[in-house]
Amino acid sequence: MIDFDRLAGRFVAFSRILAPISATVVALGSLCTPAAAAPTRYPLEIANCGQTVRFEKPPEKIVSIGQGMTEILFSLGLADKIAGTAVWVGPVLKEYEAENRKIKRLADNDPSFESVVGEAPDLVAAEFEWHVGPQGSVAKREQFSGLGINTYVSPADCVAKVNTDGGDGVRRQLFTMDLIYQEIREFSEIFDIRDRGDALIADLKKRESDAVASIGGKLGEIPVVFWFSSKEVAGDAFIAGKNSAPAYILKTIGVRNVVTTEEEWPLVGWETIAEANPSVIVIATMDRRRYAADDPAVKIDFLEKDPVTSQLDAVKNRRFVRMDAQSMNPTIRTIDGIETLAQGIKTFGLSQ
Repeated sequence: MIDFDRLAGRFVAFSRILAPISATVVALGSLCTPAAAAPTRYPLEIANCGQTVRFEKPPEKIVSIGQGMTEILFSLGLADKIAGTAVWVGPVLKEYEAENRKIKRLADNDPSFESVVGEAPDLVAAEFEWHVGPQGSVAKREQFSGLGINTYVSPADCVAKVNTDGGDGVRRQLFTMDLIYQEIREFSEIFDIRDRGDALIADLKKRESDAVASIGGKLGEIPVVFWFSSKEVAGDAFIAGKNSAPAYILKTIGVRNVVTTEEEWPLVGWETIAEANPSVIVIATMDRRRYAADDPAVKIDFLEKDPVTSQLDAVKNRRFVRMDAQSMNPTIRTIDGIETLAQGIKTFGLSQ
C-alpha cells in the first residue's frame, strides 16, 4: 500500500509556491500579459450565507476558524493579516509551515468566543457554520456583529446545504470547486488582490485537468468508498455522502460512489457497504485522535481482520488509498484529493 497523500503532496507543493509569484508577475503589468484587474471599490458589500457583509476597507486582523479556511488565506498571501487560528485536523501545508509558526493558535479544536474576540479582529472567517452560524459552537454571527466585527463563512458550507439538523449537515446538491473559487474571488475582492485570486484559481483548475487526463478518461462503474472515521472501530463508519467533496472527486475522475444519501458524512454499517463491494477504499489520514478509528493503521487492521470487511474486493486486493483528511473537506485540498485518487487508480491498474 502506498501513502498516496504524501506522494501527491510532493508533486503539488511547488505549484502552490508559484501561485503568489505568478500573481506578482501579473500585477507588474508586463507588456505580454493582460492588464491587472480593476481595484476594489469601497465600501464593498458581499452576500454571504444569508447575510450582507459590508467592508469599508480591507480587514487588517483576521481570526480564521478552520484549517481549510486558513490555508486559503495563506494561498492568497494573507498570512500577515491573520491574528489567530483554530480547528486543525492535521499539519498545515508544508509550504506555509514557517508562516504558520508565527501565528497564534487559539485552539486545536473549537476556540472560545472570548479567545477570538480577545485578538481584536475586524474579520472572523469560518470554514463551517457549526462554528460561526445560527447554532455556532463558537458564537452566532450576531454576537460578532454586535461588537463591530465582520464575519465570513465559506460558501461551500451553506450553498445548497442545511446545517440545522446536527452532525455534518445535509447537502442538497453536489459540491463543486466553483464554491471554493467563489470564496477565493470574494476574498480577493475584499482584500483588493484580484490578480492573486485569479492566479490561484487558474493553477487549481489546471491541476484538476491534468489529474483527469493522467488516467485517460472516465472509468465507469468502479465502486469506491471514502472512510473518514468511526466512533467505534467496528461500529458504523462515517462514509462520504453522494453530494460531498469526495463525491465531487469521484465524479471528476469518473468512478462510482457507493453511498446515495444526501447527508454529508452519514454513519453507514459495514454490512451495507459490503453489499456494494467497493473496489477501492479511500482512508482518511489525520493527526486528530477524537474517534477510535481516526488512526489509519487502526482502520486497515479492522478491514483485514473483520469477517465481513475482509471479504471485500478492495481489502482482498489491498486497494487502499491513504488520503489526507483535509482533502475530503470542501477546500483547495479537494484538488489534492483528485490527484491522490487518480494516482491510486493508476497504481492499482484500474485505469487500463
